[in-house]
Amino acid sequence: MSNAQEIPMDSPIRLFLGCGGRPISGYVNVDLDSLDEIKQRYPGREFAPDIKVYQFDIFDLPYPDQCVDEVRADSVFEHLGFLEEKRIFLEAHRVLKPGGLFDFCVPDFEYIVRQWLDAEDNWKDWFRNDDEAIAETHWFGQYSDRMDQRWGYLTASLWGNQNGEGQVHKNCYTVPKIRAILDSLGFRDLEISHFHWQGRDRMIRAKSYRA
Repeated sequence: MSNAQEIPMDSPIRLFLGCGGRPISGYVNVDLDSLDEIKQRYPGREFAPDIKVYQFDIFDLPYPDQCVDEVRADSVFEHLGFLEEKRIFLEAHRVLKPGGLFDFCVPDFEYIVRQWLDAEDNWKDWFRNDDEAIAETHWFGQYSDRMDQRWGYLTASLWGNQNGEGQVHKNCYTVPKIRAILDSLGFRDLEISHFHWQGRDRMIRAKSYRA
């Protein structure tokens, strides 16, 4: 965490962990990258003028116990290792107020595995992550993000696209696992829904409240 960054304490405190290229107004957006770095990565994307991004340590957030109204994380937890997983769930539980909202989404691992098993096994070329390959969705020689081919976007859905630092999946989630984790921490009123990210990845969205 940069010592120069203030710690927003205006109520309500809503944290958006791992905001990436989609920081949200009204949230304390937290990411490894600064806002300038995010803008460089997404040159065609517009950002609201009030947007700020903070480089806080997501495993040691600079907030006292039970003072945060909401913790949100979209497509973050699958990038954390097995030991990091426990730390992030415990940290979210620590900072949330009683009744505070925990809202996160992760890829539906079971759904992706079933798709992968049903897809065509037609490896064509070595993986590439140069700019041209990324622009042309080369993947493993597929030049497509079709979901009926194993060696392409489906494989990246399992292991991350591995196009840069942090773009690797280290963990996986199913609805029963999510339910068990949140039950073990005493979260209540769990709401589970599904959606498709960019029309492809089936995601699990979990919303629950700290007891």
